[in-house]
Amino acid sequence: MTFRSPWMLALLVAVPALVAAYVSAGRRRARRAAALAEQGLVATAAGSRRRARRHVPFGLFAAALTLLVVGTARPMTTVQTPRREGTVILAMDVSNSMRADDVQPNRLEAAKTAARAFVQRQPPAVRIGVVAFGDGAVVVQSPTNAHADALKAIDRLTTQGGTSVGQALVTSLSAIAGKPVVIDPEALASDSAQVDVGYYGGSTVVVLSDGEETGRPDPVGVAEVASVAGVRVHTIGVGTPGGAVLQVDGFSVATALDRELLEEVASITDGTYHEGSDADALAAISRTIELRFKLVAAHTEVTGLFAAAGAVLLMVGAVLSVLWFGRVV
Repeated sequence: MTFRSPWMLALLVAVPALVAAYVSAGRRRARRAAALAEQGLVATAAGSRRRARRHVPFGLFAAALTLLVVGTARPMTTVQTPRREGTVILAMDVSNSMRADDVQPNRLEAAKTAARAFVQRQPPAVRIGVVAFGDGAVVVQSPTNAHADALKAIDRLTTQGGTSVGQALVTSLSAIAGKPVVIDPEALASDSAQVDVGYYGGSTVVVLSDGEETGRPDPVGVAEVASVAGVRVHTIGVGTPGGAVLQVDGFSVATALDRELLEEVASITDGTYHEGSDADALAAISRTIELRFKLVAAHTEVTGLFAAAGAVLLMVGAVLSVLWFGRVV
């Protein structure tokens, strides 16, 4: 424990002085009582129980004074408090299939609406980054407490290429770690749970995608790596199982939501899977995603606790003194 005004602790010398004065006064009373008892003017025995409890109110007053004096020194202590904070990566699918209009106005715009709603709900302590992924993935906004920057990054997203949910997870882990994370595909194939990329508990990835996987690495294997690293992955399915047909480079391409893949990725990391039929539904879903709370050590002033404890002791001492002796002091 530390103090903001340590010089105020000098007032504690008043406590032993007060105790000494009380003891001295008690001895003088005892001598007078003994002298009067010899003359037969007072009773010689007052009862051991009454004599013992006579000192209780004073003891409470002295303890209260000690607490109040310590309180004036403005004590500081480290307190573990639960707080919603950490790092969240919004992994946004920007593949060509996100131009499909089976979710209105189209999949990408609906995903953007959901992502904005999520960002706006988070407290300033949460760092938010944005990863855009198609065939590959890139960090378009490093994790930041400036949520306005994350919103601007979301607004700039446009569609191109195929879909690699696995690469989106790898790049999201890199953004969380603050350094490139390299995952060997062969290691994923043999035993992905043994791939060590470090531990990042309290970090979260929110994937907004139609889940139509067209690239590598295996997203399920990367999800297992993320789980070992303490990273939870929530997935939001953007699209419908019936899908839609869109034109890509002059060709008609059918595209539909791959719910199973997104559900499996979320389940492996103890995350959640959601889907919605339009932008408003997706925005509402994004507001339901809860981040984990973590205990944060904060150096906090606890003057109020000392003051409250001192006040309680004073009150108890006063009440007992009145009940037992008919006076406060």
